[in-house]
Amino acid sequence: MKIIILGAGRVGQSVADSLVSERNDITVIDTDAARLRDLESRFDLRGVVGNGIEPAVLAEAGAEDTDLLIACAAQDETNLVCCKVAQLVFNIPKRIARVRSNGFTLDERLTGPDGFGVDRIICPEESLTRYIGKLIEYPEAMQVREFAGGRACLVSGRARPGAPMVGPTIGELRERAPEMAMRMVAIYRRFADEPDRFIACDGATRIEPGDEVFVLAAHEHIAQVLAALHRPASQQAQPVRRIMIAGGGGVGLRLARQLAQTPGRFHIKIIEDHAERCVALASALPSDVLVLQGDTTDEDLLGDESIEEVDLFLALTDDDEDNIMSCLLAKRMGASRVLALINRRSYADLMHGTQIDIALSPAQAMLGELLAYVRQGDVQAVHSLRRGVAEALEIVARGDRKSSRVVGRKVSELQLPRDVHIGLIVRGLPDASDPVPGHPREPEVIIPRSATVIESNDHVVFFLPNKRRVRDVEKLFRVSATFF
Repeated sequence: MKIIILGAGRVGQSVADSLVSERNDITVIDTDAARLRDLESRFDLRGVVGNGIEPAVLAEAGAEDTDLLIACAAQDETNLVCCKVAQLVFNIPKRIARVRSNGFTLDERLTGPDGFGVDRIICPEESLTRYIGKLIEYPEAMQVREFAGGRACLVSGRARPGAPMVGPTIGELRERAPEMAMRMVAIYRRFADEPDRFIACDGATRIEPGDEVFVLAAHEHIAQVLAALHRPASQQAQPVRRIMIAGGGGVGLRLARQLAQTPGRFHIKIIEDHAERCVALASALPSDVLVLQGDTTDEDLLGDESIEEVDLFLALTDDDEDNIMSCLLAKRMGASRVLALINRRSYADLMHGTQIDIALSPAQAMLGELLAYVRQGDVQAVHSLRRGVAEALEIVARGDRKSSRVVGRKVSELQLPRDVHIGLIVRGLPDASDPVPGHPREPEVIIPRSATVIESNDHVVFFLPNKRRVRDVEKLFRVSATFF
């Protein structure tokens, strides 16, 4: 696929990094020549220096035969105008814009074909806020990713000594709870002085303390799965009540607003260094959200605000180093769980799952929304995992036994790439493409066995430890021309 990316900032670089590795033809436009040269030295892509709203610059980038435009420059206005120029002048088929302002998402007339011509609006801050909200809902999880409209989830958790899932083989765990719609799809095990190593899951695999375990399960079983990984059966779950947010920027404000929509559920404090921003936060948030002016790495301030009683400490400033240091300090002073927003991938790799429970990259949180537009076939959801190395993919089976390589066939008959797991199947979801829908039935989450037969319109969720296998999966689900 031929793709133009407008903007070589943090989001643009993360998108380019992910898409280049999948053998796409990438061109990046930016006004900063030095930044483009750095990208060209690290990735197999082409840089074009200039303003992306100018037709001549887009033409130089190859807009005449481009399949997808991703406009993720710093300014909303630049991204919107670029999409409109791409639509009117070059007729680029798919146009995605990064937009921070909420106003454009509330009125589709502004972004539709007669407006700015945007097919999809992406807001990394909004994606990040939704994702952190899921981690608050499931405090024992390290990652939570949704499929099939939230009916199924992929979660990862750190296995703790004494937890029910630690010790027995996966085959024994299946026998203990055969009715539970769940499947362990990957284990990442830490060895001395080595990066986490992927461990394939089969019936003889055992979970060891310290493993990061990825599980696909029906939504209603997520809490039970995490509990079995994280704590002995005799212990009760501790819900998140007290939250401290370090940094009152866009993400901190969005998150506090989202949490405050449930009055009385959370006790929220925000620490912000700038006095003017504190005034703005206090006026924008409900009165029960406490806004404090101060340094997020001030030990005395954290002590005075009873950091030892905090269930979740969130470092959400724009400074990676401040976020790391404030999380380390909060953890040392007794905070139960800490999350750091870290833009640099190398920092996130070092810190995730160590003293810092969760190291979260803003770009990775929204990358899956972009990847769904790049994928071939009827891909419904994509989630980038393990800092972009692994991937979880939801794809719909179309056609019939004559036109499809998967429909009407048993799971054991599918020619899947090595280490690629079918985690689960969601069957019975409404199909918008069906012109004569039948009687609706309640969707069900199926854990596939070797004899399970794939049906048309099944939503199949895969886990791929190496995303280079994505093309093989897409090819397998491709429908032949006779179907159309």
